[in-house]
Amino acid sequence: MILVCGEALIDLFVDPTRRTGRGGVPGECVPGGSPFNVAIGLARLGRRVGFLAKLSDDGFGALLRARLVAEGVAADWLATSPRPTTLSVVMTGADGQPAYSFLGEGAADRALEMDDLPVALPDAVGAIAIGSYALAVEPVGTAIAALVARERGRRVISVDPNIRPRVIGDVAAWRPRFEALLAGCDIAKASIEDMQLLYGPQVGVEEVARRWLALGPRLVAVTLGAEGAMAFTAASQCHVPGRAVIVADTVGAGDTFHAALLGWLDERGLLTKAGLAATGLASAELAAAVGFAVAASAVTCTRRGADLPRRNEVPA
Repeated sequence: MILVCGEALIDLFVDPTRRTGRGGVPGECVPGGSPFNVAIGLARLGRRVGFLAKLSDDGFGALLRARLVAEGVAADWLATSPRPTTLSVVMTGADGQPAYSFLGEGAADRALEMDDLPVALPDAVGAIAIGSYALAVEPVGTAIAALVARERGRRVISVDPNIRPRVIGDVAAWRPRFEALLAGCDIAKASIEDMQLLYGPQVGVEEVARRWLALGPRLVAVTLGAEGAMAFTAASQCHVPGRAVIVADTVGAGDTFHAALLGWLDERGLLTKAGLAATGLASAELAAAVGFAVAASAVTCTRRGADLPRRNEVPA
């Protein structure tokens, strides 16, 4: 089982090109949040998955919980708070790229505390996936870091920073904390935009990937938008080109990549400490894992919103 930890929220998709009869802008409320999407993506790919988070006891919180359960995500590690649910306003540009505004100060998904962590995890939990802005806000950031520190020797840890500057604020000031977290992780998945936000617009992907590998992870995977993705281990690297599709938007594409990468490894028994060792993940396996993740992401890009694919929808 893979335990996903982080935020869960409501995405309010707004179309500024349209107007209602009274001059307003139509919107659609959809359950979301990067880790939330990853959990659902893993379930749709046929993997056993649970979600650890704090949800509001309001109507949106009930909607989030119901969605997880309906998708087959184990809800054993969900806590409840009287605080409201975070609202993320999403406006998509002509190129399909989303712009986010977060209304979440003091919200439930940020309120996960050390006392909310399970005293122990069952042996069935072989991996933990963490992200995104929940890593950088309190008290949830400290709680997740504590979980990683406690479990790093026993389970595979995967991280996706999925950086949201509007939430984090000073990204450069947060970088040392993120790099400290990397030391406890086995897999780091990021976008090229994440790397540029952390290290500057001129930074090279391989340069950052090698830096991260030196900090602790055995595998670093980087999404490059339409150019596909790259992945690096101590012994090998690969680049898988993007797939030509008609893009509805790119919402959830990175989450799909993360879920599909973990799902592919888990399906083949490689989502283990030994499987990720320098001699365990061969070059061909690395390219196949990234290729599967790129193909899954391409499917999501053909759909509006974070509608992640099921296993039989991902092309070979």
